[in-house]
Amino acid sequence: MSSPPSLRLWDMYFVVVAVAVAAAAISADWYPPGRRAVAVGAIIGMAVLYGVVARPLITRDEQGTPSLLVSLAHLLLFGTAVACVPLTTWLLFMVIPVFFMLVPLRTAIGLVLVANLVPVLLELRADPGGLAIDLVIAAISTAAGICIGVWITKMAEQSEQRAQLIAELEASRAELARLSHEAGVAQERTRLAGEIHDTLAQGFTSIITLIQAADPALRDERLALAVRTAKENLAESRAIVAALSPSALASSSLPEAVRRQSARFSEETGVPTAVRITGDPRDLPTRVEVVLLRAAQEALTNVRRHADASEVAVLLAYAPSSVRLVIRDDGRGFDPAINGGFGLPGMRSRASQVGGTLTVHSSTESGTTIELEIPA
Repeated sequence: MSSPPSLRLWDMYFVVVAVAVAAAAISADWYPPGRRAVAVGAIIGMAVLYGVVARPLITRDEQGTPSLLVSLAHLLLFGTAVACVPLTTWLLFMVIPVFFMLVPLRTAIGLVLVANLVPVLLELRADPGGLAIDLVIAAISTAAGICIGVWITKMAEQSEQRAQLIAELEASRAELARLSHEAGVAQERTRLAGEIHDTLAQGFTSIITLIQAADPALRDERLALAVRTAKENLAESRAIVAALSPSALASSSLPEAVRRQSARFSEETGVPTAVRITGDPRDLPTRVEVVLLRAAQEALTNVRRHADASEVAVLLAYAPSSVRLVIRDDGRGFDPAINGGFGLPGMRSRASQVGGTLTVHSSTESGTTIELEIPA
């Protein structure tokens, strides 16, 4: 994971302060070499602790117990460096921001107070006479550190809020684009449905009317076959129109549309059809309702053309996270593994487009059951 630019800048600042204070401690030859070595070692320890432990915690924005322990370790190393070489007090410019980045605001303020008291207590032990000026300097340093830390914290919170707002705006823009696309698709589907209705469906209706006018009893087998074929294709064209156009669902709910299709099937075929709705019906995305309605139409068309059934049952079940459509008939059935027709590939394709699954069970003894389940 790449680091944010602001954190990389802080890394550079940390290194510059650490190197500068370490160089100052090394050059302070009025202190014994051993003390200077310990002070530089403490500074190196702070740098290693920051790079190995603190920085990953800051990147992940973790402010739990590990972050507090790392902050206390920095405080201990800072106190060690100041005890050995007092001029390393300048490390406060490096330590204070680390506190505010690692722990919550109130905890960070407490650590800042302790960090500024460390030089005062050490100076009190070495030279009690200079306590007043040390306290003034500590007070100024504490106030400045807290003000800067609070300001940095608030700025970080505002930046995070802006980032969340930008993410929400981008999500809203993507949603608007999706809705616009769906609206365009729906409009085109409606146009195609109108074209099919005005051409194919009207043409089949005219053919049926003209043939029946010429031979009302349909004594000629060829004319009777032509009428049956025209009626079947008229039913197919109606199913296509209903699948293409959401207008079939515009004036009624999905359960009502399924009931209407089932009633039309019974009227045209004479096969009793029982419709059952379970669960709490709710509004679904248009494309999901169209897929469910189209599946019901296709399944009923298959029953009409191939099943030779004596009864049909239709179930539309609403669950909290899905919708299930089941069409069962007692017809002669078929082998789904061998017969890939009957419109099943198209039904599976449409189901997959909305994340649904289509299951087919069929046998010559028990008929056919088609089940479509869609998460919604």
